[in-house]
Amino acid sequence: MNRKQALSFYLAGTFGQILLVSLLVWLLRAWGLRVDYGTPIGIFTLMLGGLSSAIWGGYVSIRYHHSSFKQLVRDFFQVKQAPLNYLLVLIFIGLDFLPLVLSGKMIIPTWYLPIILFVKALVFGGIEEIGWRYFFQPTLQEKLTYIVSTLCTFVTWSLWHLLYFYIDGSLAMVKLLPFLLGLFSNCFILSAIYTKTRSLWLCVMTHALINSLSQLSSAESVWLSLVLKVLIILLAMKIASSSMEKAKS
Repeated sequence: MNRKQALSFYLAGTFGQILLVSLLVWLLRAWGLRVDYGTPIGIFTLMLGGLSSAIWGGYVSIRYHHSSFKQLVRDFFQVKQAPLNYLLVLIFIGLDFLPLVLSGKMIIPTWYLPIILFVKALVFGGIEEIGWRYFFQPTLQEKLTYIVSTLCTFVTWSLWHLLYFYIDGSLAMVKLLPFLLGLFSNCFILSAIYTKTRSLWLCVMTHALINSLSQLSSAESVWLSLVLKVLIILLAMKIASSSMEKAKS
């Protein structure tokens, strides 16, 4: 399987699966059935659609890199990382959520809620990284620049999310522009982390942290958030550029 075949196979499989699930959800709702987090059929469709990028990313990655499922699982749970790599994650997370911290809008009713949300976000969120950061973007970067690869990942990841939001029933409630701006900066955060560390686990953990912390917030300073997103993107570009230059030398 060559590079173009691998990328095409991944996109066809990922979007083919989530589109079929979306069609199934449309049919079920047309028949008057409730399909969301509160029903067994809703949970099933959410898992089937949400796992699409992970399933096809894992499968294509194993074939393209002549790897194994055992290696994929090992990379997913490779918690042992250099302290500086964890520090990098904390810096990005700190910058991303600083407006919420300063505004006092972080809502944590019980101490264990963030833990529950984090574990949930590993499955409903973090596992996506097998597709987008572990396979898709690094494969794009074999021929394209880091910025172009990140932009391509952003576009496809955005379309995938909109289909997922249709499946979970939240599409009508999504504030599209703020969501896309957040996803755009998250693309740079996650791609920089993977380019720097080559760690699937750190991307999974960071994705889960972003998802879970987002559920504990209610509002933020718009202008401060925009300024910090620009700073995040510039920092990510600098880190990725330095890492790639070091890898070449």
